[in-house]
Amino acid sequence: MPLPPPVEGILRDLVAVPSEGGSADEVGIQHLLAERLGDLGLTVDLWPLDLDALRSDPGYPGEEVDRSEAWGLVAVNQPGEDVGLVLSSHVDVVPPGDLTAWSGAPYAPVVSAGRLVGRGACDMKGGLAAVLGAVAALGPDVAGVPPFAVHCVVGEEDGGLGAYATLVRGHSGRACVIPEPTDLGLVTANAGSLTFRLEVPGLATHGSTAYAGVSAIDAYLPLHAALARLSERRNRVREPLLDHLPVPYPLSVGRLQAGDWASSVPDRLVAEGRYGLRVEEDPAAARAELEAAVAEAADEHPYLRDHPPVVTWPGGRFAGGHLPTGHPFAAQVGAAHAAVTGGEVPGVLGAPWGSDLRLYNGAGVPTLHYGPGDVRLAHGPDENVPVAQVETTSAVFVDLLRTGVA
Repeated sequence: MPLPPPVEGILRDLVAVPSEGGSADEVGIQHLLAERLGDLGLTVDLWPLDLDALRSDPGYPGEEVDRSEAWGLVAVNQPGEDVGLVLSSHVDVVPPGDLTAWSGAPYAPVVSAGRLVGRGACDMKGGLAAVLGAVAALGPDVAGVPPFAVHCVVGEEDGGLGAYATLVRGHSGRACVIPEPTDLGLVTANAGSLTFRLEVPGLATHGSTAYAGVSAIDAYLPLHAALARLSERRNRVREPLLDHLPVPYPLSVGRLQAGDWASSVPDRLVAEGRYGLRVEEDPAAARAELEAAVAEAADEHPYLRDHPPVVTWPGGRFAGGHLPTGHPFAAQVGAAHAAVTGGEVPGVLGAPWGSDLRLYNGAGVPTLHYGPGDVRLAHGPDENVPVAQVETTSAVFVDLLRTGVA
């Protein structure tokens, strides 16, 4: 099925916007997309999120960046009709990191060997470009195909605020595709993840009399070992859709901060990390398991026994989620892929990363992932996506839009 030529141009335009979470461009890209979707013949709902109300809601999914403003965006082809297919894409990207590790400027997209390079190209502006290209391909027929909606959401990288707000506003559908980078595979389940913070106390003294104090760094080491044992134990049993992964539920410490003077014994260490959850696991039970592991290790330490470390849970809260077992939507998307590519129906797998899938499924909208790019390239230097995969994804979406949800 041929695609209109501008799909690469759409992707370039999107990647050129540095829409990092919490930035002014995370706000700005929503307004740009609202205008583009309106020009494509869709009816647009663009609204400012009531952040105070959302943050006080019991289901609030958390955030890890500062936001004073955020916007929701939904566009439909048949206003007032019950939506069948939802195509949901997040517009936010993570910061580029070490700029010297990039071969060029992160927000100056270039195509090399058929791959568009730039921050967010893989995660997930390639998928968003595929959605926009599919709607554009419908042309004058856009109002006549079965009712569908395009959801553009903010804050996915740090919790899912945008998708949550969109669902709270009442936007829904009978099925949803989120074009996260699956390398054109079908991902019907996500493991979850939580952000944890571990504060470890010590006893400060002059570095020349270190024996008179307690280094918070040294006190942390047995806790780090306990976290490693917990990770090993939790990964012995895998759910079937994640059994292909060497470590389906990773537990990792991503940041350590300790001390304020080189010749002082540090009296405080803060460790922050990611705690992987099973697809079907109560986050509260998982939190209790980590807290118990830390408490047990602390009880064996001569100083921490009487000065226990503190575990808190800031940031995004990604529970696991999955397409309902046996739901026919996976077969429909797989068949569309096979029809477009002339190949086989892709296999069905689960992924170890959190996403908005669990929010849509939790709201009663059966959801899966299908999109361009290799997730291993996301969040890294020279992030890129094969343009051909963006085109294939867009063609598959055209098929789904014309057919509607079975």
